[in-house]
Amino acid sequence: MSGVDFLIGSEKVINVPLPACSDEALAFVSGLSAHLMKLQEARIYPDIAALAFWGRRAGLERMKQNCPESAQRLGRGLCFHVAPGNIPVNFAFTFLFGVLAGCANIVRLPARDFPQTSVLLKAIKDVLTDFPEIARRTAFVRYPANNDITAEFSRIADARMIWGGDRTIASIRSLPTPPRCVDLCFADRYSLCILDGNAVLEAGDEKIKRLAEGFYNDTYLMDQNACSSPQLILWLNDSKAARNCFWEAVRITAEKKYPLQAAVCVDKYVHACRDAIEQTGAHLTRQTNLLYRVELAALDDSVEQCRGRGGYFYEYSLDNSGELCAVVTDKYQTVTY
Repeated sequence: MSGVDFLIGSEKVINVPLPACSDEALAFVSGLSAHLMKLQEARIYPDIAALAFWGRRAGLERMKQNCPESAQRLGRGLCFHVAPGNIPVNFAFTFLFGVLAGCANIVRLPARDFPQTSVLLKAIKDVLTDFPEIARRTAFVRYPANNDITAEFSRIADARMIWGGDRTIASIRSLPTPPRCVDLCFADRYSLCILDGNAVLEAGDEKIKRLAEGFYNDTYLMDQNACSSPQLILWLNDSKAARNCFWEAVRITAEKKYPLQAAVCVDKYVHACRDAIEQTGAHLTRQTNLLYRVELAALDDSVEQCRGRGGYFYEYSLDNSGELCAVVTDKYQTVTY
């Protein structure tokens, strides 16, 4: 296909379904997991380590036991995956979901070339040599934004896994597909965190440390790009002491773990300047370049536009739950607390 770079596989993907959660699929995913766990990169990139942990054989067996009907099911056919450009390992997850479902898979990689991408592609390619039936049903492709090429893949798809913003999804869904093709879409989402100031102050040093590490994993680890990453922190029983306690623990954790890039520093400064113009009554607190906090003056239906990256958070003192209920829409996904 002109203009398409096949990094794994070719145009000759075999569209013959396999049983869902087949022994071969479980062996492949767990084999990839074991392979990744041995790599030095798994210690460098926590998201690769998380993928490897997820794919352990024991976890897959539990998943299969929870879906006893899978033994009587076949894959839907050929699944075309459009991976998002903001989560480095997502393309591997969506591919493995397709494998476990018994599908043949064509995965479009994002244009941005994360270092994790190369590590995972090599690992997948290495492990596929021991699984020829899955290899015949697998292709990873990369091409510039081109609806004509996406349309070609869509025309042969029995299912599409579409990850991205609302406009990206709308654009791809407008392309013709076979009549029985099924789309699974993962669109824009907004998540938040609710903290009780009294609970923060009553917690000991070890508990606060664990809280900060958990918050770090939900936010900095994915540069706040994950759908479940809280963008807005709401405080109940708010106090300056509680905020200082929590955010200082977060800053210390980020200082130890987060590889702060110069470009992210500039992005956050530009973001702060924009908020100074657009967020009436907001107050900015900067705790080194690792942590920016914007105190909102009010909650309104535009709050879901408040999104940060690389350690840029919005917060608000919540008087009652009614304030939150008034702004929540179907874009809201996860509340951590």
